[in-house]
Amino acid sequence: MSLFGFGQRKIIFTTPVSGQFQFLEDIEDEVFSKKLMGEGYGVIPDDNKIYSPVSGTINSIFETKHALGITTDNGLEILVHMGLDTVELNGEPFNIMVKKGEKVDNSTQLAEMDINAIKSKSYGTVVLTIITNVQEKVKNLNFLMKKSENVDVGHEILEVKIN
Repeated sequence: MSLFGFGQRKIIFTTPVSGQFQFLEDIEDEVFSKKLMGEGYGVIPDDNKIYSPVSGTINSIFETKHALGITTDNGLEILVHMGLDTVELNGEPFNIMVKKGEKVDNSTQLAEMDINAIKSKSYGTVVLTIITNVQEKVKNLNFLMKKSENVDVGHEILEVKIN
């Protein structure tokens, strides 16, 4: 919060799915582990239901249904990416539950992903939450998790202070 509470200057990110929390450095894909797309975290899911990690507006839904974009009210651009290399599955194991322009919050279900179908085709199932404009918008990141462990959906993971 800024002085007198005007304008949100801090955002708490939550887990979009229950499962095993992972830092990006531990993700088995260099695009994410080297933070080429931005800063964030992953969860190896043990459930098919994917929820929004933040409040905001859906700004994009990938044609292949494996990823969605969310813009927060203060301009953070968030990518929710379901699985590794799952773009190659052409949307088959995904069911998107939201529409572009829709307002969402941490209780909004974004999608369902068929974890077993993804695994059966030898793709990773990790659900990634990435801040893609971290350099322009973020003053400070504070992970509330200190190690990889099991978490429930909606668990507070990351505190972000906005420029």
